[in-house]
Amino acid sequence: MSLFFAYLSVLAALMSALVALATNRRAGVAKVAETLLARWPQAQPVTARVFAEAHYRDFHRYGLFALLGFSGLSAVLAGLGTLLSGAVLTDTLPFGLPWLNWHIRIDPLSGFFLCVLGLPLVAVSLFGPGYVREFEHGKHSLAALGLFTGLFVAGMELVLLADDAFSFMIAWELMSVASYFLVAYQHDHAANRRAAFLYLLMAEIGAIAIILAYGVLASFGGGLSFDALRGASLSPLWASIAFTLGLVGFGMKAGLIPIHAWLPEAHPVAPSHISALMSGVMLKIAVYGFIRFTFDLLDQILWQWGVLVLIIGSASAVLGILYALQQQNLKRLLAYSSVENIGIIFVALGLSLIFLSSGQTQLGTLGLVAALLHSLNHAVFKSLLFLGAGAILHQSHEQSLENMGGLIHRMPKLAAVFLIGTLSIAALPPLNGFVSEWLIFQTALQGGVIQSGVLRSLIPTASAMLALTSALAATCFVKVYGVAFLGLPRSYHIAHTREVHHRGMLVGPALLAACCVLFGVLPTPLINGLGNLTRQLTGFVLPDISALGWLWLTPVSPDVASYAPALVLIGAVTVGWLCYYLLYRRIRLEPRRAEPWDCGFGGLTSAMQYSSGAFSMPIRRIFQPVFDLREHLEQHKSGPDDTRVVILRYQFHVLDRAWLTLYQPAGRVVTKLARWVGRLQTGNIRTYLGYSFLTLILLLWVIS
Repeated sequence: MSLFFAYLSVLAALMSALVALATNRRAGVAKVAETLLARWPQAQPVTARVFAEAHYRDFHRYGLFALLGFSGLSAVLAGLGTLLSGAVLTDTLPFGLPWLNWHIRIDPLSGFFLCVLGLPLVAVSLFGPGYVREFEHGKHSLAALGLFTGLFVAGMELVLLADDAFSFMIAWELMSVASYFLVAYQHDHAANRRAAFLYLLMAEIGAIAIILAYGVLASFGGGLSFDALRGASLSPLWASIAFTLGLVGFGMKAGLIPIHAWLPEAHPVAPSHISALMSGVMLKIAVYGFIRFTFDLLDQILWQWGVLVLIIGSASAVLGILYALQQQNLKRLLAYSSVENIGIIFVALGLSLIFLSSGQTQLGTLGLVAALLHSLNHAVFKSLLFLGAGAILHQSHEQSLENMGGLIHRMPKLAAVFLIGTLSIAALPPLNGFVSEWLIFQTALQGGVIQSGVLRSLIPTASAMLALTSALAATCFVKVYGVAFLGLPRSYHIAHTREVHHRGMLVGPALLAACCVLFGVLPTPLINGLGNLTRQLTGFVLPDISALGWLWLTPVSPDVASYAPALVLIGAVTVGWLCYYLLYRRIRLEPRRAEPWDCGFGGLTSAMQYSSGAFSMPIRRIFQPVFDLREHLEQHKSGPDDTRVVILRYQFHVLDRAWLTLYQPAGRVVTKLARWVGRLQTGNIRTYLGYSFLTLILLLWVIS
C-alpha cells in the first residue's frame, strides 16, 4: 500500500504539469470540450455546463494546486506507512536502458523524507491559488509555472524512490532542470537570469561529482543498483574519495559553505511558493542523498569524515546566520538562514559519523536522529516563513525590511502565524526548533566518551559555535519580526497593506504553524517513530527516549538530561493566565493610555525607529573581519559655513567573502581560457581544414 501511495504522489505531480499545459488558454479548454463532444455526444449537456461555468484560469489554478496537494498527502501517507511498519518495498519499471531498468524502493529512510516533502507541499497547495493570481494578467506564462512546478515535485519524489544510480541521476536532473526554469520564471530581470544561470551551473557541477561518486562504488560493486553498490568493498582511500565526491555533490545542492553561492541568489528571485519548496524541501532532498550515500551505501565510516563534516557544518551555521543578519531583503535573509540550518544538520551528522566510527553506536544514532528531526523541523518552519514573506510581497510588493513596519496592525492574522515561525527558527521552547537543537547539544555533550584527545577538544569547540549560532539566530529573527511587524510603517505601500483576502494564503502557513507547535510539544512519539529508520542505518534503536513517561524526553538516560515540552507549555500558559487574572481581573488595574515620550521632537515618526541596518550594526562591527563591507555616508549641509546638516544618508552593502575569494577568481580564469580557446576561431577556411587534417593524423596515430 505504501508503494501504491508513492506512485500516486508522483502521478499526481505529473498530472498537475499536464493540467498546467491543458488549461493554458481558453482555446485549449475549448479544444478539449470539442473533442469530448465529438466522441461522446451524450455528454453534451454536462460538458457544456462545466465549461460554461468554470473560468479556465480558476480551473488552472485550483486544478493544478489540488493535484499538488493530493501528491503531498499521498507522499505523507506512503512515508508514514513505511516508517511505522519498517517494510522495504521494491519494484522495477520498464524504463531506462535496455540492460538497466528503473529500480524503485521505498524504505523507512525514503519514507521519512517523503513526509518531509509532503507536509510543506500540502501547505503550498493551499497557499498557491491565491498567490499566483497576480501572475494571471502578467507577461509570464502560468502554464510554464505550473508545468515546471509539477515536474520539480515529481523529480524530488522520484529521487526518494530511486534504487539505482541511473534512475537516481535521471530524477536528480529532472529536479534541477525544472527548478532552474522556476528560478528564471520572471526572466525579464537580469538578476533573475544571472541567478538561474549560476544555480544551473553549480547544480550540474554537483551532479558530475555525484556521478563520479557513484562511479567509484560501481567500479567495485559491479553494477549500478543500490544493492550492488552496498556490496562494494572499498579500501579506505577509495572510500574517502567516494565520500568526498558525494559531500561536494550533495553539499553543493544543500548549500554548504563555501559552495553555497547559488542559494542566496536563487531563492529571492523565485516565486515565493517555489522558494518555500526549494528551501524547505529541495535542500532536504540533498540531505537525504548524503545520508543514503554515506550511511547506507558505503561499507565503512571513518572518523576523518565526521571531522570534515563537523567543521564544514559549524562554519556554515555561523557564517550563514552572520550573513543573514546583514540582509535587508527578507527572502534573501531567509535564504542565508537556510545555509545556517543546513549547517546545523551537518553538525549533527558529523557528530553521528564520529561516534559511529568510534564504536559509540547509541550516541551515533542519537546524532542521526537529531539531524533527521531538524531536517523535518526546518522544512516546516522555513516553508512557513517563505510563505509568510510571499503573503507580504503579494499584498505590499515590498521585499526590503527597511520599507516595512507596523504590519501587525495591518495583517494581524499573518503576524500571529509568522510569529510562531520566528519563535521556532530561533529555537525557543516549547516549539519544534528547540527540540532538535537540544538533541544536538545533548549528543555533543557526550564527547568525553571518545578516546581521542583531539576529538574530545574538537566537539566542545563545535558545540560553542553552535551555541553562538543559536544566539545569533534569535537576534536575527527578533530583528525580522520587530522591524517588519512592529513600530510604524516606513513606506506608502506598507501603510496601505491589508490582510490577504484568499483564505488559503492563511490556512497554508497556519497548517505549518500548527505542526511547529505539535512537533515541539509532543516530540517523543515522533522520535519513537524513527526506530525502524535508525535500525536500518545503524542497527540500533534508542532505548530510553521516554524512560520517564511519554511527556518526557530522555535522549541519553534519565540521569543525564530530560526535557518535558508539554509541561513547559502548560507552565507558560499558567503563568500568563495568572498574570492576566491578578493584574486585570483581581486588582482591576486600568491601563493609562498616553502618547509615548518623543524627546521633544513633536511626535514620533518612522524615521525615529530602529532600521534593519541599525539593528544589526553591533554584530557587523564585532564580526567585521568576516564581512567585505562597503559603506557610504552622504551629507548635505547648509547655513553659515555649512554648519547645519540637512540631509544624512548612510548606505552599506555586505559582500560574501566566498564569492570574492573563490568564485570571482575562478570566473576570471574561465574567461581567460575561453578567450584563449576563442583564438582558434579565425574565420579562415584553410585554418579549419588544417585543424581537421591534424586531428585526422592524430587519430590515425593513436588508433594504429
